[in-house]
Amino acid sequence: MTNREPTPVVPRPQVPHRDLLQLEVLTDETQLRADITRLRLERNAVILAHNYQRPEVQQIADFVGDSLGLSRQAATTDADVIVFAGVHFMAETAAILNPGKTVLLPDLRAGCSLADTLTAQGIRDWKARHPGGLVVTYVNTTADVKAESDYCVTSGNAVQVVESLPPGVPVLFAPDRFLAAHVIRVTGRQMDVWDGACHVHEAIRPEDVQGQQAAHPDAELLIHPECGCSSRILNAIPDLQLYSTEGMIHRARASAAQEFIVVTETGMVTRLQRDVPGKTFIPVSRAACCEYMKMITLENIRDSLLTLQPRVTVPDAIREQALKPIERMLAIG
Repeated sequence: MTNREPTPVVPRPQVPHRDLLQLEVLTDETQLRADITRLRLERNAVILAHNYQRPEVQQIADFVGDSLGLSRQAATTDADVIVFAGVHFMAETAAILNPGKTVLLPDLRAGCSLADTLTAQGIRDWKARHPGGLVVTYVNTTADVKAESDYCVTSGNAVQVVESLPPGVPVLFAPDRFLAAHVIRVTGRQMDVWDGACHVHEAIRPEDVQGQQAAHPDAELLIHPECGCSSRILNAIPDLQLYSTEGMIHRARASAAQEFIVVTETGMVTRLQRDVPGKTFIPVSRAACCEYMKMITLENIRDSLLTLQPRVTVPDAIREQALKPIERMLAIG
């Protein structure tokens, strides 16, 4: 038998108590909130957050809303700096409406799978085949696409905008095919439809809805028209109403129901819980989560206010053309 040195005793690291770890996280978040509050005042900044943002981001925002509401806020703000807690096309829209202001997107990686399905050249090609036609594009598009469009719309006013168009004129509705199907169903207006979709909404299946209905039989459905499940669900429930995110707020307040199945991106549950307290909101699927929306954090909001970067700008030639369909949208409703 050989002699060997005794194995040294390595002291185990001391792990802070769970309550202390939670306290550290809360302290960090408290400091971030304090930094954001101070910088927001120093910069004369406004923070606009989309309904799909993280709960803590929605909590520190000056305004939380859908694309139409955010566009209206961006158009009327007297702030010098606009921090957009959303995705790139939203910050571009704010820059189009506010050429003299600093528009910040805290993480430039925050893009949009739906916006990526449509190009300005695609619209130009359609217009070449349909002289005199009108192009209606969802606000979820890039600035150069808006510059080629006649009208912008959101899910909240798409029906109203299409109903205002002169009859007999060819219309392209782009890029969301599910929203287009909803508009055609409501208005009866036949349109050419671009074959695009949001990857999160497209992935929501009728089976997801049916599973939650089985688990919550008394719950009312709140379905967004971008959802891939909407057409099949409507075939089963013909009189079912679809709602924009703001429409969901209004419906939840007015309804006698106490439970709702929220069929859109999971962040909308946060907004509903805040604005309609006392009722229960069930996400249709925890997987219905937009990774682009969740790229905005308290940390990068604080950093963007500190450095005034990353900044989103739109070239003047594009901005002037893109402003026209946005203004038409805002004028209609």
